[in-house]
Amino acid sequence: MIVNETKLKDCFIIEPQVFNDKRGYFVENYNQKTFKKAVGIDVEFVQDNESKSSKGVLRGLHYQLGSFAQAKLVRVIKGSVLDVAVDLRPNSATFGEHLSVVLTEQNKKQLFVPRGFAHGFLVLEDHSIFSYKCDNFYNKESETGVIYNDETLGIDWTMTEDDLIISDKDLLLPTLKNARL
Repeated sequence: MIVNETKLKDCFIIEPQVFNDKRGYFVENYNQKTFKKAVGIDVEFVQDNESKSSKGVLRGLHYQLGSFAQAKLVRVIKGSVLDVAVDLRPNSATFGEHLSVVLTEQNKKQLFVPRGFAHGFLVLEDHSIFSYKCDNFYNKESETGVIYNDETLGIDWTMTEDDLIISDKDLLLPTLKNARL
């Protein structure tokens, strides 16, 4: 496993080792001991989620508040996405900054998104399957987010707004300035 630090503290891009042969491939997507040693963070994942989406679907930017905050380890099983993490930790030197990374079934990269970050992704290929581990259970009452096109964030989603498919709920999310943190 190769762990790459990013410009956002505690947010890592992880490249697992892939073993290929004439039968196909084998990859260990997660190993708690290896992960803890590599990133220096002790995380106990308690929930796995998966979504399948069409090209142009934008999900996010989501996070949970307070004691229901979640760290996530995300990856793509099929297809590709542009994955985005935004640092929302008020005392962080990188507050309001974001990181974008393309995750694909071919590159098998993963992104570790720590607690205190908003997270979202744009689907780049039809029938993409996105998977993520969470270190806390989902709680509807603590769910919130930041609007995907907040000008202060300046995220380049790589598609025109006309090509995006966004839920009504996500279109009503507040700007960073008005978000609950």
